[in-house]
Amino acid sequence: MKPVNSVLSSYGTTIFETMSRLSQAHGAVNLGQGFPEGLEPADVVARAAEAVAAGPNQYPSMMGTPDLRQAIAAHDRRFYGLDLDWPGEVMVTSGATEALAACLFGLIEPGDEVVLIEPLYDSYLPIIRRAGGVPRLVRVAPPHWTLPRDELAAAFSGRTKLLLLNTPMNPAGKVFDADDLAFIAGLLERWDAYAVCDEVYEHLVYDGRRHIPLITLPGMRERCLKIGSAGKIFSLTGWKVGWVIACPALLQPVAKAHQYLTFTTPPNLQAAVAHGLGKDDGYYDGLTAMLGARRDRLAAGLRRVGFATLATAGSYFLSADFRPLGFTGDDDAFCRHITERAGVTAIPVSAFYQGGEVNHFARFCFAKTDAAIDEAVARLERFFRGEPLTPPSASGCG
Repeated sequence: MKPVNSVLSSYGTTIFETMSRLSQAHGAVNLGQGFPEGLEPADVVARAAEAVAAGPNQYPSMMGTPDLRQAIAAHDRRFYGLDLDWPGEVMVTSGATEALAACLFGLIEPGDEVVLIEPLYDSYLPIIRRAGGVPRLVRVAPPHWTLPRDELAAAFSGRTKLLLLNTPMNPAGKVFDADDLAFIAGLLERWDAYAVCDEVYEHLVYDGRRHIPLITLPGMRERCLKIGSAGKIFSLTGWKVGWVIACPALLQPVAKAHQYLTFTTPPNLQAAVAHGLGKDDGYYDGLTAMLGARRDRLAAGLRRVGFATLATAGSYFLSADFRPLGFTGDDDAFCRHITERAGVTAIPVSAFYQGGEVNHFARFCFAKTDAAIDEAVARLERFFRGEPLTPPSASGCG
């Protein structure tokens, strides 16, 4: 038999799918995979149902429906002061991961170097390598996630095509501040490079911080592609509605890649997201406040168990050091251990790095119901006190 593609076949099943399957097999409370619970806005869901019944249900434009593209432009004007020409600068995609793929396939030539900051969302490297790009990795590390500026500057060269920037960052919870972003912008200008900005957690920023899109900085309007996600804004991850914002010269090659990936996105979901983006500030502020409270609830519970929790400025994940609990294995072994023995699932943070010493932290998702968070903490407390695991109930917490 002739060999299959050597790049994609070299990767195993994603850690999120692996741990979710293990969680289901053991009736565990799944704080691993990042799907939210109990946060879906009812009016947005109802609008999708209405749009299915009313139609049309045929192919919309590959660029997205006009109402959603206009709503995205209005959203970014409202929150960031961006003045977008929606017909030429906004494109809807079937989720943010597809947006990433379209950006990378549309911009990278074989041999181009791409600068990335670890920890990394797991789709980045496979897409870059399949496009023929050469990754140049720089890392921020727990517990402080400080950007190593000298190392980042050294990763750039005349071969650099683009930087892939994730802020707020998964799983670090790091929100890049204005000073970090200005430094990054200077490197892009110096080396004439682009930036693909994965900003799907843009509205999940806590403790009075604010999200600053790199595209809003001086000189960045023509260099940046900004990716957004309705799944994160409206806690509807299964809908897979995302978008890309960029100047026409950058969006055009991305659109050409998009047309051969998914081509378009269900029109009823686009109608619902367009409705949702027009919701008042109370919705956005309420989402941040609710998730901030869930973050604090989970962090306090994990500290009671004995974990050392790390600060989380954004996203819906927090990382915790399990060494104070006396576990001597690595993070993959720990996450499997608590899934199988304690009935609680987390994700090993080392899965977001390409090797190294970051192997004693677990990532927990706090975008869950209070009941699920409390049940997870109670199970961990019982387990680490040496009490037998209570068989899982039919409560749905898993």
